[in-house]
Amino acid sequence: MMRLSGWGAVGLLGIAVWAQALCAQTQSVGCEGAVALKAGRSGLCTPLAQMIAGLLEDPAVARDHWGIAVVGMDGAPIYSLNEGQLFQPASNAKLFTTAAAMALLGAKSTYQTKVLARGIFEDGGKLTGHLVLVGNGDANLSGRVLPYVAPVPGEKAVEDSGPAPLRYLEEMADQVVASGLKNVQGDVIGDDTVFPWEPYAQDWAIDDAVWGYGAPVSALSINDNQIKVTVTSGDAMGAPASVVLDPAMSYYTLDVAVTTGAAKSGSTVQMARASGSKVLRIYGAIGLHGQPDVEEIAIQDPAEYAAITLKGMLEARGVHVTGEARARHRVLMDTESFSRESGAIEDVATKETSPQQSIEPAAFGVAVTGEERTLASHTSAELLQDVVVTNKTSQNLHAELLLRQLGEARGRDGTVAQGARVLRQFLLNAGIDKDDFVFVDGSGLSGHDLVTPRATVRLLQYASGQTWFADWKSSLPIGGVDGSLEGRFMKVPLKGKVWAKTGTLGEARTLSGYVECASGRTVIFSIMVGNHLPQVHADRDVMDKIVAAIAATN
Repeated sequence: MMRLSGWGAVGLLGIAVWAQALCAQTQSVGCEGAVALKAGRSGLCTPLAQMIAGLLEDPAVARDHWGIAVVGMDGAPIYSLNEGQLFQPASNAKLFTTAAAMALLGAKSTYQTKVLARGIFEDGGKLTGHLVLVGNGDANLSGRVLPYVAPVPGEKAVEDSGPAPLRYLEEMADQVVASGLKNVQGDVIGDDTVFPWEPYAQDWAIDDAVWGYGAPVSALSINDNQIKVTVTSGDAMGAPASVVLDPAMSYYTLDVAVTTGAAKSGSTVQMARASGSKVLRIYGAIGLHGQPDVEEIAIQDPAEYAAITLKGMLEARGVHVTGEARARHRVLMDTESFSRESGAIEDVATKETSPQQSIEPAAFGVAVTGEERTLASHTSAELLQDVVVTNKTSQNLHAELLLRQLGEARGRDGTVAQGARVLRQFLLNAGIDKDDFVFVDGSGLSGHDLVTPRATVRLLQYASGQTWFADWKSSLPIGGVDGSLEGRFMKVPLKGKVWAKTGTLGEARTLSGYVECASGRTVIFSIMVGNHLPQVHADRDVMDKIVAAIAATN
């Protein structure tokens, strides 16, 4: 006998009526026609197959390329359509990266950021040498509140009213002052050499590099490597608009040409920055008394930004610094390469610039001898808390840092290629076919990433048997509740019953996870779409209906 399990009779009745209508529509062309075609490998004339076939015949989505796999928690197949074909995973790639991080790095792993003083120490708090801010891959040197708290509908976001975005740098500046340091005859250096300087993975779109979601990756990442830019209308039509940066730190040179338009004319504000440039152009118009235009702009060189910021903080606290603020990177000369055939990493000898474990006098113009002291430090939140942020908010930078942490801890170095190598071996060990996935980054921003629906459900099924599963599952967005699913599955019977990762990249869209069904049974699903028309959302609506169909029939 079917258990309602929170669905309620009204919800089930609505689903049943909808299912009957779809089945009737599909049966009019016969099970040997549309149903068998749409059912793909499963080829079963089941209620679920009929319902999905009817949904995919909608002209708004019929030309899209669909891949679907549905299995039980034990891996038993329920339904499939093109389950072995390759799709761009978009942010579904984060499922694979975060699962590997939980398994191989551990939920309680932490990372430490330090301020080191290197040189000769003299009486009166004088240092002849350099201050080095050393990053170690902490993704949360920001104002983010951890553990993650879902925003309350209608209330101001915690990030807008919470701690200052540079609070941890402020704390470390205070520690440096408390150590007694008063005079630095040298530079302040942002050091991100624990990972090689590979700010962008293969095939990231160049236009993404302007925005916070495409921010460069650095072992010394500050405030998600982005600056919030708020453009507000002037007080009269034709008046110049105002521009406010948060953090309000001088880094980019602003070239602003934004005027105030007529009331209710909306915003045509545009922002642009040439590759390698530190000039941010902001132009267009914004309607009088309209909502401010708020954008997140990527920081070009996070380690440099961190050094400039720390130097300014120290000077504001009375510490005299004679030198400059600069970044210190470790650049790979010949990088490891990815095999196009399988996504495996070829063994290629890697040459790099000197690791520079100490500061060479020739590099910075100040002779440095003497000793090294730790003047300040900050320990990150535990890895699980970052995995929650990564999956709930689909945070690209954090996923990329996790991939590099995998390479550093389990590979030869913290390179993108080594992280991908470690990830690949983890997935092979999980029983995923070697030809069912290609990952060249950790976030899914790369157009080279490919995966099959059956590989995705296999990962989800494998994870369900691991000791870290409950924590990892809880990191996924919950339908109608939080994260990137807060605005989807908002009504009973699916509200609070779907745990899944979303993904959107160009004309690709994905949704994979777990759903608690009408019977109380939980099943695993992966739905992937390729080549939908640009700027349309019909495929997303059909995705949600497919999840409802899965839940109603299991």
